[in-house]
Amino acid sequence: MPIRHVVSLSVFFPAYNDAPSLPGLIAKTFETLDPLVEDFEVIVVNDGSYDNTAEVLEGLRARYAPRMRVIAHEKNRGYGGALRTGFAAATKDLVFYTDGDGQYDVSELPKLLDLMTDDVGLVNGYKLERNDPRHRVWIGHTYNRFARFLFRIRIRDVDCDFRLIRRRLLEEIRLFSTSGTICVELVRKLELSRCRVVEVGVHHYPRLHGRSQFFRFRSLLKTFYQLAKLYLGFCLLLALNWCESTVLCRFPSRT
Repeated sequence: MPIRHVVSLSVFFPAYNDAPSLPGLIAKTFETLDPLVEDFEVIVVNDGSYDNTAEVLEGLRARYAPRMRVIAHEKNRGYGGALRTGFAAATKDLVFYTDGDGQYDVSELPKLLDLMTDDVGLVNGYKLERNDPRHRVWIGHTYNRFARFLFRIRIRDVDCDFRLIRRRLLEEIRLFSTSGTICVELVRKLELSRCRVVEVGVHHYPRLHGRSQFFRFRSLLKTFYQLAKLYLGFCLLLALNWCESTVLCRFPSRT
């Protein structure tokens, strides 16, 4: 069955000083979606950029309206804050997001749509090969293995921001992270929701413009601090659930 007959789709991009990459990214997005999905919207969250991202986005919004919206944060809220805004703004049945820096190819979105069957809640990409400087590849690999081990995450690449999610599942969970740890929080909470998760390999390209915010020293410190808080929160939740189940087993309700 053609994809255009079975889905409505929100596509959004968090953007922070991504002015050079956004025109090509948005153009390719509309070229990809027009033949595939009849009911779609494109959202860009400008997370307090201080370059000319706002001006670039205003020109793109005027060109692609009414199917494109821009949401602006006056101050930078961090990657997690931008994602939470995008999730809240999405109105369609399925929600896809990837970064605004152009390191992923949005034309590979049909791979994810093909795998989003009725019983699937999350289609997660994984990088076939990471095209970053060697030290970033090492840090990313270490972070991914550590986060997957600590939170018992089943997908192979929690750091791959190329995801397609059912919006009803996003409405059932609450997200709190403001840094890159939101990816760990999001995936773990979706896995705990018992939705079916599938994965597909996608290409990752060198960054042509700007700098990654994640690999700065202060950002890494903030990320690991929030990771520790997130872990303690999950431990507390599991402990409360265990206590509740123990009480119910020992003192079953009487009718």
